Amino acid sequence: MNPDAATIAAGAPIEVDLTPIAEGQDIKVFWRGKPIYISHRTKKQIQEAQSVALSSLPDPQPDSARVKAGHDQWLVVIGICTHLGCIPIAHEGNYDGFFCPCHGSQYDSSGRIRQGPAPANLAVPPYTFVSDTKIQIG
Repeated sequence: MNPDAATIAAGAPIEVDLTPIAEGQDIKVFWRGKPIYISHRTKKQIQEAQSVALSSLPDPQPDSARVKAGHDQWLVVIGICTHLGCIPIAHEGNYDGFFCPCHGSQYDSSGRIRQGPAPANLAVPPYTFVSDTKIQIG
């Protein structure tokens, strides 16, 4: 028995199979009516995210606080710009992360704000790894 569409829209947890997401690719799913980006980060993206000086970030947060331990290759963020609520575009901008074309906010491959008017990093939704290839959001 699966929950109906109204229950899912109200916030029921969703499971996402990560198997078909190739390295360097991301997908967008919806949870509670919000776009959720799931990015399978490359080693280069992970190294870049981990090597950023926290003092250079408007909203300092280490990459390790934005991913699950042992699953550094997976970034899961709510795809809503923290400036005015637009939906940023993945793999755009100067930091190989997300770019919001509405007002120019740019986020890095960890979803942290790096440039533009957005005041905060992209939010990380509550999620857990059900297995190495499946997550539950919510």
